Amino acid sequence: MASDSGVFVDAGGPVATVTIDRPKVLNALDEVTLRELGAAFAGLAGAAGLRCVIVTGAGPKAFVAGADISGMSSLGPREARAFAELGHEIGDAIEALPVPVIAAVGGFALGAGCELALACDFIYASSAARFGQPEVNLGVIPGFGGTQRLARRVGLGVARELVYTGAIISAAEALRIGLCNAVVEPADLMPRVRAVAETIAAKAPLAIADAKRAMRLGADMPLAEAHELERQLFAGLFATADQKEGMKAFIEKRPPKFQGE
Repeated sequence: MASDSGVFVDAGGPVATVTIDRPKVLNALDEVTLRELGAAFAGLAGAAGLRCVIVTGAGPKAFVAGADISGMSSLGPREARAFAELGHEIGDAIEALPVPVIAAVGGFALGAGCELALACDFIYASSAARFGQPEVNLGVIPGFGGTQRLARRVGLGVARELVYTGAIISAAEALRIGLCNAVVEPADLMPRVRAVAETIAAKAPLAIADAKRAMRLGADMPLAEAHELERQLFAGLFATADQKEGMKAFIEKRPPKFQGE
């Protein structure tokens, strides 16, 4: 699927790839692109046979260099609120997908780009990647969930430092603080991410969906409630054909054949 905004979705199989391709503005997110991303993730939410999603930016220079500042500069408070809501809708849609979403960051992931990556389940980066929330340099703060997701990813103290200073950090530093999961050479990024996505795609899809649900919802619950959620989801999976197949295959020492049932 393609659009004038440069959002492309390759959904031919269990692993889908969403690519933002606006090279003239380093894949910056404007209102049109945000709406196209929303439509893309809405479509993927109901895609049969989907097991994992990769989100990336086209070209070696940027994942997403940020929001489109030329379009934001003239906004008033009401319009800015509406724009922020669009960004939050994208992050919420990514988190609500029943399948894992991996960000493949090959260049700048700044501002809205860093926030987009943070909404994904985890992040792989090339050694050329750069991360940051530099909104204070523009007289604003992160508006697409960065003040909250960044703190949950790297801890409150580190998040405060990055947001308050507007620092742009290397891929190596992002790995050190836990912002990304792995750093590879640029040419190896997409093959590595696809290999991980295909590994996930081979697992029991109902179990993956419930694992994502347990971790996503449990993060905002008191520990006792989160444990109860885990127990419920664990027990419920024993009513699935995939559980029967997975354990039978283990006992029979053969690869399982999961059907998502």
